[in-house]
Amino acid sequence: MKELVIDLEAEKNEILKRYRALLRACKPTMQKGDKRLIRKAFDMALESHQDMRRKSGEPYIYHPIAVAQIAAEEIGLGTTSIVCALLHDVVEDTNVTLEDIEREFGKKVAKIIDGLTKISGVFDTNSSLQAENFRKMLLTLADDVRVILIKLADRLHNMRTMEFMPRDKQLKLSSETVYLYAPLAHRLGLYAIKSELEDLSMKYTERETYQFIKTKLNEKKAEREKFIHSFIQPVHKVLEGQDLHADLFGRPKSIHSIWNKMKKKSIPFEEVYDLFAIRIILDSTPENEKSDCWKAYSIVTDLYRPNPDRLRDWISSPKANGYESLHTTVMGPRGQWVEVQIRTKRMNEIAEKGFAAHWKYKESSTDSGLDQWVQKVRDMLKNPDSNALDFLDDFKMNLFSDEIFIFTPKGALIQLPLNATALDFAFEIHSDVGASCIGAKVNHKLVPLGHKLQNGDQVEIITSSKQVPKEDWLNIVVTAKAKAKIKSALKEEKRKIAEDGKEILERKLKSLKITYNSDNIYKLSYFFKLQSTQDLFVNVAKGLIDMKDLKEFVASEKIIEIKSPEKIETDQVQNMLRSIKAKDSDILLIGEDMQRIDYKLSNCCNPIPGDDVFGFITVSEGIKIHRTNCPNATKLMSNYGYRIVKARWTNQQELAFLTGLRITGIDDVGLINKLTTVISNDFKVNIRSITVDSDNGIFEGSIMVYVNDTNHLDNLIKKLNAVKGITSVTRFDSAVEKAS
Repeated sequence: MKELVIDLEAEKNEILKRYRALLRACKPTMQKGDKRLIRKAFDMALESHQDMRRKSGEPYIYHPIAVAQIAAEEIGLGTTSIVCALLHDVVEDTNVTLEDIEREFGKKVAKIIDGLTKISGVFDTNSSLQAENFRKMLLTLADDVRVILIKLADRLHNMRTMEFMPRDKQLKLSSETVYLYAPLAHRLGLYAIKSELEDLSMKYTERETYQFIKTKLNEKKAEREKFIHSFIQPVHKVLEGQDLHADLFGRPKSIHSIWNKMKKKSIPFEEVYDLFAIRIILDSTPENEKSDCWKAYSIVTDLYRPNPDRLRDWISSPKANGYESLHTTVMGPRGQWVEVQIRTKRMNEIAEKGFAAHWKYKESSTDSGLDQWVQKVRDMLKNPDSNALDFLDDFKMNLFSDEIFIFTPKGALIQLPLNATALDFAFEIHSDVGASCIGAKVNHKLVPLGHKLQNGDQVEIITSSKQVPKEDWLNIVVTAKAKAKIKSALKEEKRKIAEDGKEILERKLKSLKITYNSDNIYKLSYFFKLQSTQDLFVNVAKGLIDMKDLKEFVASEKIIEIKSPEKIETDQVQNMLRSIKAKDSDILLIGEDMQRIDYKLSNCCNPIPGDDVFGFITVSEGIKIHRTNCPNATKLMSNYGYRIVKARWTNQQELAFLTGLRITGIDDVGLINKLTTVISNDFKVNIRSITVDSDNGIFEGSIMVYVNDTNHLDNLIKKLNAVKGITSVTRFDSAVEKAS
């Protein structure tokens, strides 16, 4: 009993310690009366969560305090947000009601808490509507962006403390985070949070790679710091001499961005040279910001030779999320390229704290890109007909896109995502201009609708009153706005055709003496394997279903049980899960005699025994086994979490599994022969296919081989790497497969 009292006393002290740290973090934004308000929220949260504990065994109150601390310290939010962060779980998890919150803290706080409560079910494990829930979450963005910012703080703390969760939950949360929350943090300008969310996701989805890069970075830390010091010293000296006061330091690149570079360029860790960036943060007055940054650029490029292709000026044209900075790459003292980022303290705060800092400096800032983006989100959400998953894809596509700047004929500046086309530009001007667009003049030269625009292009749109949006336009445009407007126009056109088809079908059924009612319409849709009754009416209007087909339906003796596509899907998923659980386990054991369960290995990542895997229930092809680091994994887990089943290999495999190897080296006579000898003779491995390409003495090849498991594969890679002339051997995923 005494021991418990000591523990509780220690916890009480720890809670107070954390609360005081929170108050210190809130100090910069605090005004009169704020401290009392924060204390009131803390007391309510403490009392409401007093008997609750986290998975780690810690008191639950640690979580809301930590979320509030992130909101204050890392995002720079004010008192209202801190109060909401402390109370973000009370309505959902305790007896406190929204009315109680409104009575104690007012309407604004109650509204934000309501938004947070509504979205707390986003990506619920049992939900089959994750995409729809995410859409609802974004609806709150239209009312108050603080809801999303607090939600990001909540997700960041959950990711930081995820080691106590079961493996399947870790994978699911990591996938959602990297798929949606990290891009959202990026779009709101929270670069530090975005990078940490990506790294934490990778820690659980790519455990070995994460640890490998982390270890490598630590090994080279002292050497890196020495280099940074030698690079910075001369720059600092000249800056001071020209009366430019600045902080200079080296910032390491995130593990996730290093891994992305390794994958993108197919290079080992040792060949990633830009493992860090040098940051120059100038202490400038608002009127001198731009000139001071260019002065600093001049000093850096006088000392070190710049790469002319690597200058990025986001000061003259800030990014859509408010980011301002000068980026250049220069040749360092030891003959290696170094990225240098130059910005002022104000610009740096916007880069670090994104949206919150953007609003703080709004008076003095001419940039309204972030406001425009929030407006675009609102416009997208106004379209009530769009399918939730389509919406999610369109929205996500516009989260991570880099911007290009396009001019109208009168010189107005329009921001568009990278790879935007002339048709995107037309829809950006106005929906009607987009809908009637037949072509464009780019820099006074006639181009087709699908012409990709370049930074600085001047574009004039050509329209015709006879033009209407076409289905293939969806493959031309990249902006969510254009896609939404085209889909809306096509839907309207389809609705009109369906109305005609409905009248035709009514007449034809009458002549066949069949009652026109919803029961028979559903049966017809099911008979012709159509997704909806609207598709049935359209097919009738277009003559794809005629009298002969209708007579076949009448003649059919088959009793049709009517089920909606959603019901069919849910039933199939539930049946599969029941089949697995009938084996007294909720884990699919690959390789066991599971006659009642139809599963196959996915072609997109070719899993082999030893790989970390999961099962995905498809609608038509049973369960597909994917690697957890499959290119499709994050999307499947984020959008279809309810279809994921745990899976692991048994030790019963005596089979060969197909996998791909990408090999690079120096082209030499007999190299192919050496490789095939190692694979076929030494390892007794069968080769399914081999493709080879040679360019200027560099050899590149892709080989599809059959192996037993990951150990077998690792030994083969080691042996191939030992062949003279080979520079790298890596496993690759064969294709990206569409979820079905």
